[in-house]
Amino acid sequence: MQATLQQLGYLSMTPIQAASLPLSLAGRDLIAQAKTGSGKTAAFTLPLLANLNPRRFAVQALVLCPTRELAEQVTQEIRRLARAEDNIKTLTLCGGAPIRNQLASLAHGAHIVVGTPGRILDHLSRETLSLEALNTLVLDEADRMLDMGFAEDIAQVVAHCPKQRQTLLFSATYPDGVAAMAGRFMRDPQQLTLTERHAAGKIRQRFYEVTESERLHAVGLLLNHYRPASTLAFCNTKQQCRDLVAVLQAEGIVALELHGDLDQRDRDQVLVRFANRSCSVLVATDVAARGLDIAQLEAVINVDITPDPEVHVHRIGRTGRADGDGWAFSLASLDEMGRVGRIDQMQGSVNPWHKLDELVAPPGAEPLHPPMVTVQILGGRKEKIRPGDVLGALTKDMGFEGAQIGKINVNEFSTYVAVDRDVAPRVLRALNAGKVKGKSVKARLL
Repeated sequence: MQATLQQLGYLSMTPIQAASLPLSLAGRDLIAQAKTGSGKTAAFTLPLLANLNPRRFAVQALVLCPTRELAEQVTQEIRRLARAEDNIKTLTLCGGAPIRNQLASLAHGAHIVVGTPGRILDHLSRETLSLEALNTLVLDEADRMLDMGFAEDIAQVVAHCPKQRQTLLFSATYPDGVAAMAGRFMRDPQQLTLTERHAAGKIRQRFYEVTESERLHAVGLLLNHYRPASTLAFCNTKQQCRDLVAVLQAEGIVALELHGDLDQRDRDQVLVRFANRSCSVLVATDVAARGLDIAQLEAVINVDITPDPEVHVHRIGRTGRADGDGWAFSLASLDEMGRVGRIDQMQGSVNPWHKLDELVAPPGAEPLHPPMVTVQILGGRKEKIRPGDVLGALTKDMGFEGAQIGKINVNEFSTYVAVDRDVAPRVLRALNAGKVKGKSVKARLL
């Protein structure tokens, strides 16, 4: 396990890992308050793997998550951390995916299940999932599961779990509802609160005063002036998201929207394209962006000022992660100055204000284009395709450089490959004319 951690770049512990691992590895129940991006997935995965007997083919760990995206991220991370062990099988069970395929996967058995409360409960009531051998229960982003109305579902899932188990609860905030949940389901839990703030110098904040009519146009000015490769723009409403995407696309900027009205397939594709760096701007509401952990995010733009200063801190904390620096730009009208004042008060400093007329694109600058393009290959895990198969086909058989190929995501039925913008048309032709794993495939540009 130490060797795997080294290979995966886990060289020193984050504060939440250092505080929680001694307790959780000793078998204690744990309530840990820590925000997204603080390393909490490894903080609960390592104890969960330590409790696991790979030779016992039964579900021994269950991780409940509020959304399918978070469940997918957690599953990927568990698989990475578990690769030192022999053949540990991790399964994702979420709503929005066909139940048929899940029944087939469950029939083959699993050691670890990650899922959303509603779908887990569905399988428990059908008796297609048994938790009799469970020894570790993880409630991830517990506050958000309560916000989404999952309290009763969680209670029913817990009723199917053995009394003798370890329960690990992780939450970004600790409202009364979470405390009540812990009181019902946990045995003498140890409580950890880490209110770590981002290093002040890592996130450079700038506020711009705008009128309502200037607001959406100002986002384009910011992007063309600072030219971040990857930006997350927050709006307070779904309609504002749609309007901003329309404005940016009209300016030739590759922007996509993320909000509650998207169906699951569109959501998955939007997130893949953004994580792949083949979309310059992701325009999102707070609800849609909660739980997203996007590496290398150069900038966050608050298109609207949020009424909740805590949410503001959460938004801008998405940039300046790990060793990177980040920009956080906020657009405020006169009506929003009260909100800005509350943010200043909470941060204990007055934010710097700048004028919109300072924003000019560098002379001779091209329109802002993302560095990569995403190619979708029809066929995924169901066809036993692995990222290595695609990389091998593109580099060995089709002659592309490894450096021209970015992230490769394999879903159930599709594979998404990020490729350099300059070679995208050639990659598309090569894939449609060539073979992956000895089989012809169909590919298209997203």
